[in-house]
Amino acid sequence: MSIDIITIQSFIFIAETGSITKTAEKVGRSQSAISQQMLKLENLLGKSLLLRDKAISLTNEGEIFLSYAKKIFSLHSEMIDRFKNPELEGEVRFGLPENFASLFLTDILIQFSRIHPRILLKIECDLTLNLFDRFQKKEFDLVLVKMNRPEDFPSGVDVLSEPLKWVGNAEIVNNDRPIPLVLSLQPCVYRASAIKALENAGRSWRLVFSSPSYAGTIAAVKAGMGITVMPHTMIPKELESIDFLGLPILEDTHLSLLKHHKNNAAINSLEEFVLKQLNTKL
Repeated sequence: MSIDIITIQSFIFIAETGSITKTAEKVGRSQSAISQQMLKLENLLGKSLLLRDKAISLTNEGEIFLSYAKKIFSLHSEMIDRFKNPELEGEVRFGLPENFASLFLTDILIQFSRIHPRILLKIECDLTLNLFDRFQKKEFDLVLVKMNRPEDFPSGVDVLSEPLKWVGNAEIVNNDRPIPLVLSLQPCVYRASAIKALENAGRSWRLVFSSPSYAGTIAAVKAGMGITVMPHTMIPKELESIDFLGLPILEDTHLSLLKHHKNNAAINSLEEFVLKQLNTKL
């Protein structure tokens, strides 16, 4: 009995997106091929792994299989990367927003450092506009930046594009009162987008909490102090989107990766690894 790595990867994507269509797009196969893969996998294991409804979810056996699938896929990727470029060395200065660091950085650092122990990583977190300014001054080799328009950074590699969402407790939004906002400090792309949308819609607002910390923002929203904005993929499980309240539509947000040196193997290796990891997780 054997399970190929594409089947494992497809199962992980289905678990994360709840969609055969999106999974097919990610792995470059047809929807029918993905469906057949999943049926073959269930027959092979003798267990039902998926609940097939409007949105696909996992059975209890599917949840257990997912934990194994993630370990297998991670180890497979690590093995391939380790033997493709085992002797790289040097220093890479990498800057990224704090919210992405909070969600994804730990896993990326651990896996990349295992694969390339001779590469010294220097990581710093900052707001996007500060990161870009410092990138232009050659303080970073590689930066992950958020923006409203892809043309803001035409030389970047487009990582992700998705709409921003209003997030928080629906009960504290009252059309007769200024909307309480929990936002990052200036300069922040998400902050600017939220304020611009409200002012264009003629909605009054007030800033009740401001912090450079993703964890601080989440804590304030969970405490019911106000609402915030964030990409759909970054909304924690304990919070929910409240776009249904008739709040103004927010601009799409884009994530790009910028680098200075095209011929530096260490920098290129980190870039490739970060892109691969974010494509798996987002």
